[in-house]
Amino acid sequence: MALYTTTSDVGGILPEQYGPLIVDPVTRAALAFDPTVAATVRTAGTNFHVPVVTEDAGAAWVAEGAEITPDDPTIDEIIVTPAKVAGLTILSRELAEDSSPAAAQIVGEGLARSMARQVDAAFFGNLSAPAPAGLGSLTATATATGELSSVDVFADALAEAEAAGATVTAFVMHPDDALALAKVKVGTGSAQPLLGTDATAGTSRQVLGIPVHVSSSLTAGTAWAVDSSRVLTVLRDDVRLETDSSRYFDSDRVAVRATMRVGFAFPSQGALVKMTLTTPAE
Repeated sequence: MALYTTTSDVGGILPEQYGPLIVDPVTRAALAFDPTVAATVRTAGTNFHVPVVTEDAGAAWVAEGAEITPDDPTIDEIIVTPAKVAGLTILSRELAEDSSPAAAQIVGEGLARSMARQVDAAFFGNLSAPAPAGLGSLTATATATGELSSVDVFADALAEAEAAGATVTAFVMHPDDALALAKVKVGTGSAQPLLGTDATAGTSRQVLGIPVHVSSSLTAGTAWAVDSSRVLTVLRDDVRLETDSSRYFDSDRVAVRATMRVGFAFPSQGALVKMTLTTPAE
């Protein structure tokens, strides 16, 4: 497939347009790079090694002047190999040159947004290779289960994380669960939302003082309580947007390519809490 000046749905980016370009839908950047969800590290290498202390060096009470018995920590490592996510679109040269704003730029930005969605799908899911393993692939996390009729399940998740020595920096859930939570009232017969009515907060969300993020990459009914210091997003390449016409020289077309390499590491699975949410019957 390729886009041309005669393609039916490209009229809005040709010179005859009258209003500003609106890209619909507008999506946010990948949550996998949000500092409250994961710590982003950059690497120039093919592999990134994450040392993990699985057992601390021992300490003991020692009498004055007595020998201190040496002990060593137990250290393991996680090796992350960032995987490539990429997209390619072909434009006619006329469309690339005649459009304003530039069609190549518009298509490239669209590819970048699509890649952000792919990154989140991998981060929260359990996709097959070559996608990197995400939260959905973990088998040793803490768990919390509860009904979205109160914030009790979130309190349980905080307690599970704290028992593992972690501090929850964000909750992440599906939009349907966020909506159900927003409708919880302070009591029977009340119209006041349990989470407050601060009109100045806009679309920001918090539960028990912890930021709440929403992602359609999650399955409804599943949420996560994460400590961003226990989650790493390893970025080898930033999003690269490149155009080239040499491959399609004989057809006078231009290729727009977007590539990115990213992987994930979860050094302390027990410090992450997988939450199972149920919606109360109406």
